[in-house]
Amino acid sequence: MRLCAWYLYGEKHRGYALNPVANFHLQNGSVLWRINWMGDTSPRGIGAACGMMVNYRYFLEETASNSALYLASKQVRASEQVLALVAQFQQNSKL
Repeated sequence: MRLCAWYLYGEKHRGYALNPVANFHLQNGSVLWRINWMGDTSPRGIGAACGMMVNYRYFLEETASNSALYLASKQVRASEQVLALVAQFQQNSKL
């Protein structure tokens, strides 16, 4: 879960989210909201994402500002749950 959070939040290509689905949602103003362990237990979900599923949440009154923030300064808006996982990854990582 920590590695997944870091991948979605911290891994970048030219400053934008490396994952194309994350990049799509973030460009459109979403918040990286929740990572669900075993949220997709289908064979495809297990093979592609180890069964993890990610929720992106759109707060309608914030989508324009979130999108502008991401596009201009490449900052990812994320929930406390995701940020806590990112912090745990960074604390334990040798990267």
